[in-house]
Amino acid sequence: MHDTTHPVLLIHGWNSHPGIWKRMIAGLEAAGISAWNFGYVENPDPHPVSVAEDLHDFIADMRRKNRYHGEIDIITHSMGTHITRFLLEVQDGKEKAERVRQFIGIGPPNNGSSMAELFCDPVYGEEMIRLLEGIFVPPGYDPEDDSLVQEVRPGSATMATLRSAGLRDDIRYRCILSRNITRTESFFPILGGKTWIFGEDGSWNTTWDGDGVIPHSDSIMPGIQPEIIPQDSSLFQTCPHQFCHSGLPKNPEVIKCTIRYLTEKNGNGSF
Repeated sequence: MHDTTHPVLLIHGWNSHPGIWKRMIAGLEAAGISAWNFGYVENPDPHPVSVAEDLHDFIADMRRKNRYHGEIDIITHSMGTHITRFLLEVQDGKEKAERVRQFIGIGPPNNGSSMAELFCDPVYGEEMIRLLEGIFVPPGYDPEDDSLVQEVRPGSATMATLRSAGLRDDIRYRCILSRNITRTESFFPILGGKTWIFGEDGSWNTTWDGDGVIPHSDSIMPGIQPEIIPQDSSLFQTCPHQFCHSGLPKNPEVIKCTIRYLTEKNGNGSF
């Protein structure tokens, strides 16, 4: 590992797996950065609390194996953000024993997930699950049996706990978001290129400012300036699907942006 970098912890999203980081890891290795890739697909009780506890043990084990006790950087995708924030801000919020330099969330549901709420909606839920089955939702999916999805809903107990805990002042938080810059349906055809938003008043709307699954309103938090891609619309016109939610961890622009965050000289400090 290059002496100016820190190990990077990778945490995948819902209905995903550690292999989603293959291209990211290749980019990190090319930059001289080592990666610790955490997975929770085999957890028999995938609740944010239990997965966060497993993540804590994984970090401790990787520190022992690598004889490393300094700060680490963290990259998360989607639900991985929710899980990791629960570990850092709730379980370790007072002691701050987990030494983290910066936390980069890619398509993060920081304020809860509109899509998780949509799955459970009495009017739209069943039809949305049917439309997304095999694309974003596993066959035969029932959200009532999914504690990860239940606890990332905006009104869940876990989200309330996170809001009460607040962000840590010893970590620099980053946020990378995608949007349908050309307002084209081919971005995410099944939903007409738009992203659904759950309003605070319980209403539903759609927006171009999202990645098909996570609208910007689910992600943006005070004090954190997000990086919104694509910055070059020509890249979007060539391959818009790469900017959809599930494709973000392997998106070349996301990888480039992430490595810039990890290697810039002022990567440390508060936001």
